[in-house]
Formats: sequence, structure tokens, C-alpha cells
Amino acid sequence: MALLTIDIQREFQPGFPSGRPDNATAVPAAAEVTRAFRNAGKPIIHIVRLYLPDASNADLCRRSRILSGPPILAPGSESSQIAQELLPLPSVVLDHHLLLSGGVQVIGPAEWIIYKPRFGSFYKTPLERHLAELGVNTIVVVGSNFPNCPRTTIYEASERDLRIVAVTDAISLLDHRGICELEAIGVLCIPLKKALELLFPH
Repeated sequence: MALLTIDIQREFQPGFPSGRPDNATAVPAAAEVTRAFRNAGKPIIHIVRLYLPDASNADLCRRSRILSGPPILAPGSESSQIAQELLPLPSVVLDHHLLLSGGVQVIGPAEWIIYKPRFGSFYKTPLERHLAELGVNTIVVVGSNFPNCPRTTIYEASERDLRIVAVTDAISLLDHRGICELEAIGVLCIPLKKALELLFPH
């Protein structure tokens, strides 16, 4: 079992340009799940986005916005960093050179960061290989924001016959319809308290 935290970066937090109000509650919930995995010594993989200034690594639908507006998730920027609440140490920063080259950044005994160039965390990334090396067949998903990257990642994981748990209140913009759609493909959708009780029974 491994935890995937998807795009929980400062850019999407309230107060930043692409901030979402839902993340005010989803991020603390995701942080609680992350701490539980860390305390149990279970694998944690943080998935992040980074956009080059020329938008060459961005989705087609976002290139014009990146080229014409203020920088979004620029490598090395404050807004590109993982939300502080999720980090093992406050000093952790993204090694954007390593990440953009396809490398896996180690930030703890069982904790890593992987960059993804598109909505899905498996597309042109080392995630599938990394999970296989860890012997993982179940992923627990938290992240921002459901309609884009968490949803795509969950469907990609389903295509790879992974078992999937979605922590509903730790995924921003996940509504009742989204939960029903995930349950229809076999995803276990449970809120934070129940997830912690199920995954880490006393």
C-alpha cells in the first residue's frame, strides 16, 4: 500500500493565483493521511506539476494561459513547492532539475517526489515502475483538484489493475457524482476518519 498525494502544491492553495477554496479543508485532511503513512513507515509518493516558461511541457489547453499570463508552477518558484503541511521537514524543496529530467527525488526513508507532465500521474513518469519495485498493489489517493489530475490518475491506476482507495474529504472538488463514478469502477471511497481506522487499525 502506498499513498499518492497529487498536486498538493502552494499554487493551488487559497491566497495563490490558482487557489481553490476547497483546498482550505482538503489539504489539512491530506496532511493527516500523510502523517499516518509516515508514522507507519508506509510509502508516500508526492506527485507534482511544473511548467516551463515557454509552456513546452504543458497541456495544449493550458499553453496560451502560461505564455500570456503570470508564471504558473514555474520551476524553483515558491508556488511550485509542496504544501508545507505535507512535508517531512520544512527544509524540503523540489529539485526541479532532477524531476524534470525524469528522476525520482528522495525526501525520506519511504518518501519520494515525482514530476508528471500531464493530468495523469502514470503518463510518461516513473511511477508505475516505482510502485512495482515497492511491491505495491494498492494506492490511496489524496489531492487537488479532482476533475483533472486525481480523476485521471485514478483511471490510469484502474487500467493497471491497482486497487484504489480515495479519501473523499482529502481530494478537493470531489462531489457526490464524482464519488458515484469512482465507486462504479471499483474505487473504495471513504472519508478521512474511516480511512485512518481501516488502513491503520489499532
